[in-house]
Amino acid sequence: MSEQQKPLTYDGVLELFQKSERRFNRMMRRSAREFDRRMAETDQQIAETTAQMKRTDKKISDLGSRIGEIIESMVKGKVVAKFRAFDYAVTKSSRNVKFGTKELPRGEIDLFLEDGDVAILIEVKTTLETKDVHKHIERIEKYRLYADATSGDKRRFIGAVAGAVVMGDAEEFAHENGMYVIVQSGNAVEILTPPEGFRVKKW
Repeated sequence: MSEQQKPLTYDGVLELFQKSERRFNRMMRRSAREFDRRMAETDQQIAETTAQMKRTDKKISDLGSRIGEIIESMVKGKVVAKFRAFDYAVTKSSRNVKFGTKELPRGEIDLFLEDGDVAILIEVKTTLETKDVHKHIERIEKYRLYADATSGDKRRFIGAVAGAVVMGDAEEFAHENGMYVIVQSGNAVEILTPPEGFRVKKW
């Protein structure tokens, strides 16, 4: 009978169990070290993500403050008087006008100027881009739906966009879509002269 064919004795079985236990213990130690390593990496990633979120929150807060400053500057810079020069008898201005319901789209108008039968809805950006003009057109359309559905407001709405910096073709695109463009210069604001053939759009 060969060695492999010999029947297992009690001592042989015990030795096999001991070997298996040693292998199991080594495996568990390796697994514990790997688990600790992965946990340390996860903790580091969480810490980095938390720090990044705090930095992002600060940037958003700073941006919100900057937009608030621009709106304040626009009001002090007599944007109302500027629109009156365009024959709009503005009598009231409101900031951060929120709208919408559970059933209707929600939104917010940065600066809302009222002139009897007309209201001027202004979107304010630190840097005004073409995409911002697109979004403001959609915002005015949503406000039109909201006004019709909730208050029966029959006024016509006019759009305007404002920026401390105007990028690319944002100005041209806004004028093409019948919207006024407001720029900030120091403590003053200016409504850019629309091009020849400009027709203000009313929603």
